[in-house]
Amino acid sequence: MKRLAILGASGHGKVVADVAECCGWHEVIFFDDAWPEVSHNGHWNVEGNSQSLAARLGDFTGVIVAIGDNGIRAEKLRWLLDMSAPVVTLTHPSAIVSQYAELGAGTVVMPSVVVNVSACIGEGVILNTGCSIDHDCSIGDCAHISPGARLAGGVQIGAHSWVGIGVCVKQLVHIGQQVTVGAGAVVVADLPDGVTAVGVPAKSI
Repeated sequence: MKRLAILGASGHGKVVADVAECCGWHEVIFFDDAWPEVSHNGHWNVEGNSQSLAARLGDFTGVIVAIGDNGIRAEKLRWLLDMSAPVVTLTHPSAIVSQYAELGAGTVVMPSVVVNVSACIGEGVILNTGCSIDHDCSIGDCAHISPGARLAGGVQIGAHSWVGIGVCVKQLVHIGQQVTVGAGAVVVADLPDGVTAVGVPAKSI
């Protein structure tokens, strides 16, 4: 039996659990540091906190972090990898991922996502519902590409950056690390590390 442990009992976690079941995982169990106050996440049980998960890693075929905050997700993912936990990648069956794309450990690919040839997706990335990542894009570790975002060919997104819902990014644009791009923005020029950018065209604020 394939048993998956998910760290992070949130709304995002529910979607990750649903993707996992669509991928053929037989049993999904949550762990969250709000346990025991939080004992359920939708249809799924929460059975302990982070330390409980560490003590039970041998009970699971795989584990994944489902925390929306990029920094916390990165911290928890590194903690699991340092313990040699069986961190997995999940790809919803409706997603189209090129056989020549790369997906890092702990990444989740939501329904209707497209990842084209020679795209390189780092560890712990969220490719959210219906986004598209075109050829030769590079997405840094623990970035989040929100629903409906569109990245043209050769775009680079730095680690821990958040590309908001419905964002469009012009080909060959470089977006730095820990950047936030607001909903519906159109990015036509490079953005340096650490900025927040909004608008059409996107400008730092």
